[in-house]
Amino acid sequence: MDYIILIILVLCVATDIKYRKILNIVTIPALVLGLTFHVVIGGLDGLFFSLKGLLVGFGVFFIPFAMGGIGAGDVKLMTAIGSIKGAAFTFSTFLYAAAIGGLIALFIIMKRKHFFQFLNRFFLSFMFLKGNRGSIQFVDKSDLAPGFPYGVAIAAGVLCTYIWGGIL
Repeated sequence: MDYIILIILVLCVATDIKYRKILNIVTIPALVLGLTFHVVIGGLDGLFFSLKGLLVGFGVFFIPFAMGGIGAGDVKLMTAIGSIKGAAFTFSTFLYAAAIGGLIALFIIMKRKHFFQFLNRFFLSFMFLKGNRGSIQFVDKSDLAPGFPYGVAIAAGVLCTYIWGGIL
């Protein structure tokens, strides 16, 4: 199954970089393949193993998706990884991907040469909890780095989990 993950990641990274989309034609069959494989190999225990991974993959990216930080394709990619590799692998992948994604975003902000203005506005907004139409707004959306294909960070997270193992 490791080669299947590699193929899925190559396809998803390529389409994410080129079109800024992770395609359902890749993620949905991968998710079904993971569930089917584990049911055939492990029966009911295999189904629970795969479902736990799927739920972890969905759960860790649900809030960032709901806030508009990542796309639905990123969530589906993580659920597919979860259905194939299980909960522990998926959670470690999430932690690595979050760290790598943060470094990429920081690099983009620094490259734009607005890093110190960004930090200044961020900390001032944080200190004074400036309200915006009844909600708290820490940073204006225009202050954030332009979006980048997060599938790259997910793929790097998977590779880090393979190389260094789980974080926890």
